[in-house]
Amino acid sequence: MTMNKTFILLIVLFQTSYLNAQNIINYIESDGLLSNSVNCVAVDANDNIWFGTNKGLSKFDGSNWVNYNSSNTPELIDTNIKTITIANNGAVWLGTDFGAYKFDGTTWTSYSDTNGLAYNQIHRIDEGPNGDLYFAHNSWSAGVSVFNGTTWSSYGAPDLPASGVCATSFDSQGDAWFASPLHGIVHYNGSTFTPYTNSDGLVSNFGTDILVDDSDNKWVGTGSGMSVLDATNSFVTNHTKMLILPNPDTLNPVVEIAKDSHNRIWTAIYVGYLTVGGIAMYDGTGWLDWDTNDGIVGDNVRGIAIDSQNNVWIATSTGITHMSSIPVSTSIKSHLNDSQISVFPNPATSSVYLVFEESSIPEKISLYNIMGELLSERLAEDHLEINVSSFGRGLYLLRTSDGRTQKLILH
Repeated sequence: MTMNKTFILLIVLFQTSYLNAQNIINYIESDGLLSNSVNCVAVDANDNIWFGTNKGLSKFDGSNWVNYNSSNTPELIDTNIKTITIANNGAVWLGTDFGAYKFDGTTWTSYSDTNGLAYNQIHRIDEGPNGDLYFAHNSWSAGVSVFNGTTWSSYGAPDLPASGVCATSFDSQGDAWFASPLHGIVHYNGSTFTPYTNSDGLVSNFGTDILVDDSDNKWVGTGSGMSVLDATNSFVTNHTKMLILPNPDTLNPVVEIAKDSHNRIWTAIYVGYLTVGGIAMYDGTGWLDWDTNDGIVGDNVRGIAIDSQNNVWIATSTGITHMSSIPVSTSIKSHLNDSQISVFPNPATSSVYLVFEESSIPEKISLYNIMGELLSERLAEDHLEINVSSFGRGLYLLRTSDGRTQKLILH
């Protein structure tokens, strides 16, 4: 086999393996979903996917749908489900603007400020390592209600910020970490409440979510991006360019954070004033992102969850998206070569994203076809998007003004 034929075969094999590695499927009302307006998503121990919509609750086992609404579930008085949590005992907990519901598979039980909750409006429900449930109240009058299965307690101002709580996560010591809508985050070790704000390094005090990973790093979602604290609670870094946006916009408001079994961090992002959103994944080296150009059903991303097979489930205002597991090899690092350029996706269809190491950003980046003809030229920056939708299938070359070259396949 000649060298040219060998090279072409390698390209075909790489392209085929990449395409087979990822599959995106969208589901809407006509597929069985109760409503296209999906507020939240959660996964149970059997990989059933639960969706909270503005008309009730949908359950999907991969083939069949079961829906719960006011018609077949009279106990569900408020059908606008804002948050879902599946407890370790299998119970499904729902949060609404008018209280909480527990569904054990047979019986529905409702909770409000008349039988335990400090406040009826619930932003999130999170389970602690001991099984206690934390109901976050995004309000000025309440912080968080805690239910141990028998009795209720609550925390509020002045221990917690007056703006309330929007999410809770827990470290390896069982300490609680609260995200607050206007006051950053708060650490509670069982006796002392310690706040962390932008004066401690957070990119913004407008907290939206928080996740503590297996190494006790704290991933703090804010209205301006993601901040990271390490196991000693020291500031590490801020991530503000997770989802590539049209220039000059870079604001990345975090909606929700999740983690897969490879300890990769996933986040849902939505920029309201641009009506643009998507999801992004951090593999420890850099960020990859997906939006409607990649097949996600809608821009208004409201939630994200990951099943036991690392499939990603995305809740939007226009339906849900299932994205099959992303191989560990499909990462920023795997697309980096010695020239310190990251190109993704590769192969590409509509847009290609380039990421340069900060120390090696060239002046320009140029796109050539295999005949050496210049097709496009751009000033470079650390994160760059190039629209390639007008070019035909085939092999192309990306070349920097300082002499580095990267192959690009369009399909």
